[in-house]
Amino acid sequence: MANSITGSRIILSILLLFITPFSPAFYALYLTAGLTDMIDGAVARKTDTVSEFGAKLDTIADIVFTAVCMIKFLPLIEMPIWIYPWIAGIAFIKLANFFINYIRHKKLTSFHSVINKIAGAALFFFPLSFNLINTTLFAAALCVITTVAAIHESNYVLRHTA
Repeated sequence: MANSITGSRIILSILLLFITPFSPAFYALYLTAGLTDMIDGAVARKTDTVSEFGAKLDTIADIVFTAVCMIKFLPLIEMPIWIYPWIAGIAFIKLANFFINYIRHKKLTSFHSVINKIAGAALFFFPLSFNLINTTLFAAALCVITTVAAIHESNYVLRHTA
């Protein structure tokens, strides 16, 4: 059941590509995809079905959801040009962490720290609130949070040997 919930996030994410951004249908799919991210792990733990496959599927679903959101939102949100290299740098660090972890441990996993969860929540709420707040200020704060999370993850990935 948990893997079905996670798999539905991939399908919902792909459907988002074909829906007009910021429309009611888009928000319905977006929020549903976010809900699947919040409950899949809890369902797996509650039903005692936690698995390595489920963890890999969750990581893949997170990557697909994030990529789709970047494709849909970045062209529509007005931000200063200096934000984009910062976003690219964070993405580079996150991808490097992912590949280093895979090379060292032969596992497709992401790091689930408190700061990563805070960064993920902030990223999730950004499209829901960007019309209500200063986009540049929110984007810069988001970049600071995600930079700290990426560096923290790098520290863990480079030091963790088991």
